[in-house]
Amino acid sequence: MTETFSGSFTQQEPIPDEAIEAALAVLRHGRLHRYNLAKGELGETALLEQEFAAQTGARYCLAVASGGYALATALRAVGVRPGDAVLTNAFTLAPVPGAIASVGARPVFVGVTESLTIDLDDLEAKAGTARVLMLSHMRGHLCDMDRLMQICDDAGITVIEDCAHTMGAAWNGVPSGRQGAVGCYSCQTYKHVNSGEGGLLVTDDEEIAARAVMMSGSYMLYERHLAAPGPEVFERIKYHTPNISGRMDNLRAAILRPQLRALDAQVARWNERYQRIEAGLRGTPGLTVIERPEAETYVGSSIQFLLLDWAADKVQEVLRRCIARGVELKWFGTPEPVGFTSRYDSWRYAESAPMPASDRVLAGIVDMRVPLTFSLEDCDLIARIIRAEVGAVHQS
Repeated sequence: MTETFSGSFTQQEPIPDEAIEAALAVLRHGRLHRYNLAKGELGETALLEQEFAAQTGARYCLAVASGGYALATALRAVGVRPGDAVLTNAFTLAPVPGAIASVGARPVFVGVTESLTIDLDDLEAKAGTARVLMLSHMRGHLCDMDRLMQICDDAGITVIEDCAHTMGAAWNGVPSGRQGAVGCYSCQTYKHVNSGEGGLLVTDDEEIAARAVMMSGSYMLYERHLAAPGPEVFERIKYHTPNISGRMDNLRAAILRPQLRALDAQVARWNERYQRIEAGLRGTPGLTVIERPEAETYVGSSIQFLLLDWAADKVQEVLRRCIARGVELKWFGTPEPVGFTSRYDSWRYAESAPMPASDRVLAGIVDMRVPLTFSLEDCDLIARIIRAEVGAVHQS
């Protein structure tokens, strides 16, 4: 009898009881706006920022409305202006070049390797074309951060890290988001902590932090932040920094604080599931497993594999056969955007030259979410289904 999977690839775990109780407390007192505080109250959002700064080892942290807002704010805060070129990955999701376009800047795309990380040789070749790199750790894959930072430091490039998929990850023990000038994280439902939408920005640079706080809509209430620079820094920038409101509220912050305390345990659970699927896929004819570097501490909240040099109709046949058995796979090789699987040549607002080596990789990337609602037995079953269907199409 043919096995099928009946679970959901979009169902998240329930919000923890502690977070629900914290949210109810905010709803009962009604002070949802982050600056609407009772006498002596610190506020959920300010406490979230303080705790996440400590968790990542950053001096400063700002909580905002979304990960995309954090990215655009970081670009403005480091001084990107309309017309400026900003380097970024050819393999990423639409909010990354979208953030660049939102400030009137121009994305300059850097290639992708078979490890699904930014092509460091291509970055080195393009290093003289821009003074900022928005580095996307796409789908949780970290490149050689030591070499990347050396390239950027030598070229005077400021690095902004998009850590939407790497909250809880690290390179040689350094938390993701802490190598560059700014780290930006997402708290959207499908990321590592869930407040529906939300974002976090960390930095050690006091002026970047102060500009970001002012941009987020602090008015002159910046003293109510617990993970921000002192008032003397705001005095230097407050009249020259526009308010582009995008604050996080106390309700979402209350939901997030208990989840962040549980992040390490959740990472271990994701990696258990990832490793079961990865083990089940190894050795499948025609399928390439993405090898993880020893220096990388990853979070396996999704898994990717390559069907390199397969004809498009054969990849589509794998997807069709897997979904018929309940396994939802996404493909980055489709010529038209489908859901989130757009690619550098999909974004017509950004000029791009052909990138044949990257196109070959993109045409082979197959992607799958790994929700924590999956059991380990579910993961074994999913791997068996993918293995069987890839094998069947490959043999044909």
